[in-house]
Amino acid sequence: MSPSSLDELIESLRCLPGVGPKSAQRMAYHLLQRNQKGASRLAAALAHALKVLQHCERCNTFSEERICQRCSNSHRDGSLLCVVEMPADLAMIEQTQAYNGLYYVLMGRLSPLDGVGPRELKLDKLIARATDGKVEEVVLATNFTNEGEATAHLVSELLHARGLKVSRLSRGVPVGGELEHTDSGTIAQALMERRAV
Repeated sequence: MSPSSLDELIESLRCLPGVGPKSAQRMAYHLLQRNQKGASRLAAALAHALKVLQHCERCNTFSEERICQRCSNSHRDGSLLCVVEMPADLAMIEQTQAYNGLYYVLMGRLSPLDGVGPRELKLDKLIARATDGKVEEVVLATNFTNEGEATAHLVSELLHARGLKVSRLSRGVPVGGELEHTDSGTIAQALMERRAV
């Protein structure tokens, strides 16, 4: 027996990160009972995005064009290439307005337990992008998780072997943070990565 429309909607909502059965059920009931207009808009926006979005041929982020606007912007510094895990990470770096180079989005990170290795991340595409003759420095901005660190290490080795300069985001005490409220691992990393003033 096939699931009812309601059951199918609830099950479909469970594909979202952090959404379990109860949350999916609440969302489904809310959309159907209180916000049908919002549900229609969500369905149309999702269908449209699936139809028109593709991966930028240069940076691998989502784009409606073969080459995204950022990659085709001649005012950006093509000698710098920042490697991030996901488009959301790219967006956060852009919000700082402190970086004017280009990007490469891995669309994930190494995670052998989840079956994600170098082939799944298409690291060969990253290497081809980084060795195009224009890039002088690759900035690794993967997350500071075990998987992000492993990804940064592997990418660093692959790029060093090809003669590229590779740097990594530094870690430390957050701006405006107080030491007594900062975890000891972060403080230890800040001490190791201290710089002269």
